[in-house]
Amino acid sequence: MKKTTFILLGVLCLIAITRQEANAQYLLSSDSAFKAGTPMTGHLWGYTFGDYIYKGHSDALNRGGANQYSGMAKNTNEFDFRRIYLGYDFNINNKFSTELLLAAEDNTALNGAPANGDLLANGKFTFYIKLADVRWKNIWKGTDLVVGQSATPAFPATSEKVWGYRSIERTIADIRRTPSYDLGVSLQGKFDNKGNYGYDLMVGNGNGDKPETNNYKEFYGDVWAKFIDQKLLIDLYSDYQKLNWTPTWHHASNMIKLFVGYTEKNYAVGVEGFVNRGLKDVAGLNGANSDTLDAHATGLSMFAHANLVKNKLAVFGRMDLFNPDTKYDNQSYTTYKGFSSHYDPNTKEQFITAGLDFTPVKNVHLMPNIWYNAYRNQQANITGTTKKDYDLVYRMTFYYVFGK
Repeated sequence: MKKTTFILLGVLCLIAITRQEANAQYLLSSDSAFKAGTPMTGHLWGYTFGDYIYKGHSDALNRGGANQYSGMAKNTNEFDFRRIYLGYDFNINNKFSTELLLAAEDNTALNGAPANGDLLANGKFTFYIKLADVRWKNIWKGTDLVVGQSATPAFPATSEKVWGYRSIERTIADIRRTPSYDLGVSLQGKFDNKGNYGYDLMVGNGNGDKPETNNYKEFYGDVWAKFIDQKLLIDLYSDYQKLNWTPTWHHASNMIKLFVGYTEKNYAVGVEGFVNRGLKDVAGLNGANSDTLDAHATGLSMFAHANLVKNKLAVFGRMDLFNPDTKYDNQSYTTYKGFSSHYDPNTKEQFITAGLDFTPVKNVHLMPNIWYNAYRNQQANITGTTKKDYDLVYRMTFYYVFGK
């Protein structure tokens, strides 16, 4: 009897030890362990969004090179993906972590610039490396050092989060291709223990995931503050990059941007505005004569979204106003030519989107919406559709998330 009892106790102990080891192994691989910063834990995540679209109206001149619907004929309809993300984050130890993000995104070229490279030669969608970096936490108190290809301070952690509908459209600065990620080094820090005040400084190639093609780096920086129990966010951002620097052509870009956003449990509102000063960024043309000129572009974006039925139905809307050159002179010059790929200097734009967000289950969204972009030419003596026209798209957007 004693022998049998001893054997039984031994079996129970073995089961308990095996169960504890299994629980420990599960904890090390669980999402909660990863979020707690447990060493040698990883986290796989991703999301996808795309649409069924119908082109209700098409601009006669195919303007709007920064958007995915430019040049698409009226009555075109299609299913398409606009973004697929697959990411893996990993805690090396309590001081170091790393992230890798693969992305497949729309392949839109911008004003004649090369496309992003997300399509193979046969036109098939493919992944590219968007983020690949290592983070040294608290290199000094309150500040992390990030080395590699990482998010810039421009909008990913600020206005894009408050807008909350990247699945519908980029922010106003993102549409104009202010870099959302770059290869370089950055310092990300907070001025206080509560996370109410912070900053982000970065120097990078200025080419996103593409190799460096010149000797000029891009400098980014922002300072932000949160008020009213962190519901109110104010962010001031700036960047600077030389684009060409010879005795006859000093070409550079400098953006200053302010964002103010307020987020409550059931709604959010935001306003984002920028001035992008292009030094010798355009040529004013008049017959055989041309002059290299500065161009000051301005943008203003206003948005709001609100819950109609908790966790089930929401509504959103946004309007952007964009002027590519506040110094435009249509009396001295017949037309303008831009040197950078960021803007068409002759055309003002007005963008509007609105729709509903239906969430049948958590992390799955179906969003009927309209996408409208109007164009107004600034040249003198222009009439008809050359003077003003628009693109109008009706969409059913789908968006789903996994691993978050």
